[in-house]
Amino acid sequence: MKQEQKKLSIIVPVYNAEQYMEKCLNRLLEQSYSNIEIIIVNDGSKDTSKEKIEKYLKKYPSIKYLEKENGGLSDARNYGMPYATGEYIAFLDSDDYVESTMYEDMYEMAQKENADMVECDFIWEYPDKRKEDIGTIYKSKKEMIEKARVVAWNKLIKRELIEKTGIKFPVGLRYEDVEFFYKLVPYLEKVSFVKKCFVHYVQRKNSIANTQNIRTTEIFTVLENVITYYKIQGFYDEYKDELEYIYIRFLLCSSLKRMCKISNKTDRKKALKETWNNINLKFPSWRKNPILKKKSLKNLYIKSNNKITFKIYCFFLHLL
Repeated sequence: MKQEQKKLSIIVPVYNAEQYMEKCLNRLLEQSYSNIEIIIVNDGSKDTSKEKIEKYLKKYPSIKYLEKENGGLSDARNYGMPYATGEYIAFLDSDDYVESTMYEDMYEMAQKENADMVECDFIWEYPDKRKEDIGTIYKSKKEMIEKARVVAWNKLIKRELIEKTGIKFPVGLRYEDVEFFYKLVPYLEKVSFVKKCFVHYVQRKNSIANTQNIRTTEIFTVLENVITYYKIQGFYDEYKDELEYIYIRFLLCSSLKRMCKISNKTDRKKALKETWNNINLKFPSWRKNPILKKKSLKNLYIKSNNKITFKIYCFFLHLL
């Protein structure tokens, strides 16, 4: 006898997504796994998103529709979570889209391995090219902190775990996925993978993710929130090397690239000064971190940073 399909909840925040949301919703409605619960959270859209959603509601009355004042992506996701009834929760942004077998394959893996979380690979969709993002299978929680791709939309997460921990996305901050994911890690006893590129992560020039201003420095707050959480919950001593490493890596790698692209010169100089100061004040002996002893080009670059080379790197990153 075929195992009864259990419900899977997919939360889709929508804000002024009239140009993109139809492809997103159509792909969800075409899923080979039929017992999904689509929860649309209209985060105070000012365009025709609501009218387009209403057309879907007439045709597909099973879709849950929630409407609220604009509060940002994190607030919309948090708003939708209490309405989820599925065994697992997934998140999908309204300008992205997924392959038709994504949730069937991932849910099957979740059931097979009784996983707390299941992750898949994804594709960066640029206007003129695409790039596959192939992740690492984590051997431990420590390796998960060190190597994880901290995005919410390529994962299924057990709803019971989210409810039990009470972890939510930080409202009013960028890098919301970073804080949410790292807070979850200590509670993830079993993480499984489906090694297929299921999510199409669409890159738009004017999107929040690709617009750099002084808010880019909110990574400082997010990483500090994570470290504080680990200390309060009693996890810090076990993961202190990994937490120090990701703090250094974020500020000297991906976040640094963004800060070098801040258009306002005064804000850019302030952000870069704060970056270097925060690293050395927070972790004055960061070069001794044991993870930096692992051989990789990224670690070689990180270790090469000093007061002079940091300025040189920032100069060239700004020009790129």
